[in-house]
Amino acid sequence: MTIVSCGEGAVGEPGATAPATLRFMAATHDRGLLVLEDGSVFRGRSLGASVASVGEVVFCTAMTGYQEALTDPSYTGQILTLTAAHVGTYGICSEDIESSRPQVAGFIVHECTLEPSGARAEQTLPDWLAQAGVPMLDQIDTRALVRRIRSQGAMRGLIAVGEASEARVAQLLEQVQASTSMAGQDLASEAGSQASGTFSEPAQVWGPPVGPAEPLCRVLAIDCGAKSSIYRYLRSRGCEVRMVPPTVSAQEIIDANPDGLFVSNGPGDPAAVAGLIETLGVVAGRVPTFGICLGHQLLALALGGTTWKLPFGHRGANQPVRDLETGQVEITSQNHGFCVDEASLEAAGCVVTHRHLNDQTVAGFRHAQKPISGVQFHPEASPGPHDAVHLFDRFVTAMKAAMRPPEALAGGAKAD
Repeated sequence: MTIVSCGEGAVGEPGATAPATLRFMAATHDRGLLVLEDGSVFRGRSLGASVASVGEVVFCTAMTGYQEALTDPSYTGQILTLTAAHVGTYGICSEDIESSRPQVAGFIVHECTLEPSGARAEQTLPDWLAQAGVPMLDQIDTRALVRRIRSQGAMRGLIAVGEASEARVAQLLEQVQASTSMAGQDLASEAGSQASGTFSEPAQVWGPPVGPAEPLCRVLAIDCGAKSSIYRYLRSRGCEVRMVPPTVSAQEIIDANPDGLFVSNGPGDPAAVAGLIETLGVVAGRVPTFGICLGHQLLALALGGTTWKLPFGHRGANQPVRDLETGQVEITSQNHGFCVDEASLEAAGCVVTHRHLNDQTVAGFRHAQKPISGVQFHPEASPGPHDAVHLFDRFVTAMKAAMRPPEALAGGAKAD
């Protein structure tokens, strides 16, 4: 059993005086701990909710954008660790979230600012997490934690409040080792939309409305846990976005007669979302079809490809990807733990269009004959660079070129 603790130095020293209403209000516990399934124990300070929580411990290298990451449904079932040294400096602003609430199972940082100085701040980070029932630890040696994950692979872990006595740690370790592994879990059904609806948020948060007054294309989005920024980008390009749950049937998609089909990001093991994979095998490619992250993986599986679990995943806002068809290198935002097998894609009649330059894994593909494509990264970023935002324009262009009468949709070729 390995116990790792960070120093007891001062935390939360604000760079500027914040209004009293923004000062940290939630109860602070003297001690908190993270127990990994390999028996490692990391000691720190408990912030956020006073609850125990189990999840897959992963890390993200983005230097900012903690609100966007914490509200990304793709992190459902995971304890997120940030490698940035200081987190919480600009507080919480409700305009910067990607879903209705924090989605993570827990949050771990090196140092949390308890009195934010951001001009737009409405709450402190710990207070916001406490209200949402999400536990948080700071004063953790995140360098040591990330090195262990990189060397051993992503592991299950448990955040708890209290001292790390030997007997208690042994009990917590049993709970961790008895918990469910991420592989084999269908979390998209949990994180995705539970009912159909139209995305009605503005195309952009700040400034005047963007995009045409009347929608140019009708997109049916299979929502497996989508980030709001994706839908905002589609709306800004003249798309009406109607969301449907992952349980949608092939006939319901055909009857909706969309101009394009979008499959969103989301959490969990893509191979476990068997029902949606079967549905996509029927409808993908009848109209231009585009997938991001989990959607990219699900489309590959529907076409006959396979997926595998990465050792510790790709999570950050500075992931280099090469567009193999243009030669352009783009810096991208990524958040995934599974990957599409290249040989299986090629056997399914697909062409690899993007490659991750850190480990040469597949980062994008298109079908050689059918209007189906997907990327493993997030062109909408949030947080991150916008190098790949042109992919939304490409999707809209494909929809406009393929618009046809309703009877043509029902008679399209099956994507198998």
